[in-house]
Amino acid sequence: MAMGAADVVPGVSGGTIALIAGIYERLLKAIGSCTPDKLLWLVRGRAREAWQAVDGTFLVALLAGILTSIATFASLISYLLEAHPELIWSFFFGLILVSVYIVGREVQRWNIWMLTLVLGGAAFAYLITSAAALQWPVTLPMIFLAGAIAICAMILPGLSGSFILVLLGLYATILGAVRSFDLTLLVVFAMGCMAGMLSFSRLVSWLLRHARSATMAVATGLLIGSLNKVWPWKQTLSWRENSQGVMEPMQQANLLPGNYELLTGTPSYWVGGMLLMLAAIGLVLGLEWVGQRMRRA
Repeated sequence: MAMGAADVVPGVSGGTIALIAGIYERLLKAIGSCTPDKLLWLVRGRAREAWQAVDGTFLVALLAGILTSIATFASLISYLLEAHPELIWSFFFGLILVSVYIVGREVQRWNIWMLTLVLGGAAFAYLITSAAALQWPVTLPMIFLAGAIAICAMILPGLSGSFILVLLGLYATILGAVRSFDLTLLVVFAMGCMAGMLSFSRLVSWLLRHARSATMAVATGLLIGSLNKVWPWKQTLSWRENSQGVMEPMQQANLLPGNYELLTGTPSYWVGGMLLMLAAIGLVLGLEWVGQRMRRA
């Protein structure tokens, strides 16, 4: 459910949540096991073997939680982002900040090469999150392709699939389809996600097996660079009209809380924001501590 809630929010990655929860590599392995030969096993009556090979119980439980969360929290998170943006983004900022520590800890040996990968990942994520939004046409082929691209970002810690949809100008379209239960759009988008997931998860699994420290160094950089997107206090420099005819920010600049109040004329709620950042950090560290105790037991 936490992954589903994260995937709804532009700037927060479901892959990061999976990494924090300690299920990231199991997820990649399970997805990578979903190969065409497993369908042949089903046809030949080897359903139990196929189910065990793809870790079916784990995938079904995870997918059920993600879908439940998206269906439940899509409207709530949209409301919170509109009504209390400074506070909700502060909480997300704390989640990403503590994730930098958790992912960076996976790098076994730090050296100049690892630092270079971190800087490269951070620069890439910063450029992506600073890019101006495009406007892809709302056609079924484009929805399929957007799903394939977005799911690749969702799998990677530090890159948000929802933000990729924002960059493509399709975020409001997909979120609207979830709210109105537009079955055609949702099925095509899900098919694109499935195609991207099955291909990209194997690449990430291979990288983790053969170059784990380097992969985690890049992931750490991606998280650092994505902090630019989730900083709570922003000034909107330009606006654009999305495919639904609603005006939304196109370019924004990060501000300190004091400057935010001066330039926007609205309260920054910086005390509450800082408390929520600390609460997010404490929540993640607490969940990790509980998870470690459970694994030892």
